[in-house]
Formats: sequence, C-alpha cells, structure tokens
Amino acid sequence: MAKCWEMRGCDEEMQADCPHSVELMDRCPTKCAFAEACPRPTHVVTTDPDLIFDPSIDREAVIKETCLSCEFFLKHGPRVA
Repeated sequence: MAKCWEMRGCDEEMQADCPHSVELMDRCPTKCAFAEACPRPTHVVTTDPDLIFDPSIDREAVIKETCLSCEFFLKHGPRVA
C-alpha cells in the first residue's frame, strides 16, 4: 500500500498533461492546485524547527513539496540510513 507522501493529488488523465514533469518524477510544487491541499486528516502543517530540520528524515521520499512541512510525514516518514 502506498504511503500518502508517495501519491500525487491528481488522476492519470491530469498526469498525462502535467506541466510538472510527472514522467520525470519531479515533485509536485506547493503552488499546484491538485497537490497543495492535502485532504487527509493526518495532514498538519508544522512550524516545529526540530521536525523541519531533523537530519534523519528521508526527504527524497516525498512526491509533493507540501509533505515537507507535514507533521505526519516528518514524524512517520522514512528515515535515512
């Protein structure tokens, strides 16, 4: 089962015309209308510097930039070895 930080907010039809290089697997920018608003109840934007700057978090795992400030991802996402 895919983790929320591994899924884009748009469907396959939208991805076919995506200007954010879906084929190249670039991150969805926060300005994207489909990636910006995460509908999950676990999505909470954090301002906690301990989470935001934690060096053990594998930030390469996210597919959307909005996940980089999500408390749920920062606490439960993958860690670097």
